[in-house]
Amino acid sequence: MDLSRLASIIDQHEDRDSAGEYRSVNPSRLDDTVATVRLGDAETFRRAARSARAAQVGWADVPAPVRGRVVASIGRLVEANKEALSQLVTREIGKPIAEARGEVQEIIDTCDFFLGEGRRLYGQTVPSEMPDKQLFTFRVPVGVAAVITAGNFPVAVPSWYLVPALLCGNAVVWKPAEYASATARAFAELVWRAGVPSGVLNLVHADGASTFEGLELALAERLVDKVGFTGSSAVGAKVGELCGRHLQSACLELGGKNPMVVAPDADLDLAVQGALFSGYGTAGQRCTSLGTVIAHADVHDEFVRRFDAAVRAAAIGDPTGDVLYGPMLDQRFADNFEKILGWVATHHRVLGSGGVGRIDAANPRDGFLGDPAAGLYYHPVLLDGVRPGDEVFGQETFGPVVGVTTYRHLDEAVELANAPGYGLSAAVYTNDPGTAFRFRQRVGAGMVSVNNSTSGAEAHLPFGGNGRSGNGSRQSGIWVLDQFTRWQSMNWDFSGSLQKAQMDTATIEPDLDFRL
Repeated sequence: MDLSRLASIIDQHEDRDSAGEYRSVNPSRLDDTVATVRLGDAETFRRAARSARAAQVGWADVPAPVRGRVVASIGRLVEANKEALSQLVTREIGKPIAEARGEVQEIIDTCDFFLGEGRRLYGQTVPSEMPDKQLFTFRVPVGVAAVITAGNFPVAVPSWYLVPALLCGNAVVWKPAEYASATARAFAELVWRAGVPSGVLNLVHADGASTFEGLELALAERLVDKVGFTGSSAVGAKVGELCGRHLQSACLELGGKNPMVVAPDADLDLAVQGALFSGYGTAGQRCTSLGTVIAHADVHDEFVRRFDAAVRAAAIGDPTGDVLYGPMLDQRFADNFEKILGWVATHHRVLGSGGVGRIDAANPRDGFLGDPAAGLYYHPVLLDGVRPGDEVFGQETFGPVVGVTTYRHLDEAVELANAPGYGLSAAVYTNDPGTAFRFRQRVGAGMVSVNNSTSGAEAHLPFGGNGRSGNGSRQSGIWVLDQFTRWQSMNWDFSGSLQKAQMDTATIEPDLDFRL
């Protein structure tokens, strides 16, 4: 299919209105335009929500096990198109092909998990305090979900929303990141081909301002019952505030400043492997990317020496090859990373590469794979001597930079890990179960790894964070069902008379004064 010219899709038809165009460019080859996208406006978003509202009731009437078979078909279609979709991910956002294949596999895993949940949307039968009365609980769809996603995981993260939302009987308005428009359209086409009816999934291409305005209009018209947002903490706070004004709860999956504690008994080579992948994979452009290594004073120097050597030796460049990371996702992230490089201070020891900043002929990277001038490639930065109070310590960096600091006691390590106020992911490298469990108890992260990286989600575990990383909502596994269903209770009195709870309840009088 032709993905070179795109527009919003509402009720399975291209939306003709236009608020301008966006050019989605291959960040590893800036002369390669992947798609020209006709952007919608706030009214486009509202029309999509109206379409979803009209379609949702019919979709909810489809028995949940049948909706589960549609989810199964999504998984099989993605599996059959895995390589083509992976190649598109790599071309449009510059993610190394091995990671892109892993991302597409995550959609398949998510579908495999949820296809059976259509038969397990259980409620409960509850005993009543009254005779001849029965109580029940049911999971019911929330209605219409507006899903707004980032582009660093352009298909995996959307699948965490779309698959359970559709399974539970909701209709969805999906607004993907502009710089991942072609990948989003390809995934949406697979969902539609799996049998999702017209209007049940609408795809809106729009910029951030138009999306926010459209969401405000849709909430005011009571067209949207749930909002899912993946993106920055700053924008997530605004989305949450908007939802609160309309008495709606948002599922917010936001940024991270994810710590890794290296204990004195850690396997340092293993810790280096974990730090390398979680700190620099996807060029550090993951919400779960490693932010700061907190190394015990006894092993700090040796860890830094090994970590520096590993970063310098890592292959960087053309994402179609075997590289640790490729380009920045888009020019906006390159510009932001330039700002972050301004946070490097005189007390930081700069390691990890032969230069800092954009890789080019005047600022080369040893062993670079491909032509650095073709794309948005940046040197990896390893900063030793990072301190609390440094911007690079306290703020999400979203780029190939990792800081290192030290600690002497576990309480100090936990305090440093929690200090930035994010709470998404954390890791500890240790061979002492006591250290592992004490760290887990005290760290504020929603996800904790022991002897593993800060990155790496599985489709059947809850994913999400606390504090600046989110509002406690969780995606993936059975836990996400609480985002896309609401509990409904029913009482059925077949006594033939009005029985009033707490007033007409039978009592049995005990003899509480009895003593042996």
